Amino acid sequence: MDNHDNLILTSGDFQKLSSLVSSTQTKIAELLEEELSRASIVPDDELPQDVVSMNATVRFQDLDTEKESTVTLVYPHEANIDENKVSILAPVGSALIGLRVGQMIIWPVPNGKEKRMKVTSVLNQLEKKIS
Repeated sequence: MDNHDNLILTSGDFQKLSSLVSSTQTKIAELLEEELSRASIVPDDELPQDVVSMNATVRFQDLDTEKESTVTLVYPHEANIDENKVSILAPVGSALIGLRVGQMIIWPVPNGKEKRMKVTSVLNQLEKKIS
């Protein structure tokens, strides 16, 4: 993978996701753990508005097909494909977390191929807490 851009995570997301990956034994969890290890951690109320966080609704483009999709990034028990709620442990979810608008990532998918995705907008960040 060629993903050298910095990721940004809130301390709350980092703690919850670290706990989640330590209790999950899948290839996606391993890849997510790698992503967590390279992330810059910021206080929950200092996350820039253009960064993908948990429970954020994000629009991204598949750079190979040029198709745009909009999903909300959620924890596994909240995933619902009919509502476009994608689990953080799904390949797309784990690829998008911590990216900024304009960043792209190359991410492995289950068929042994790689998907090239670019974040085009972050529509809201439900986890962001402002005091």
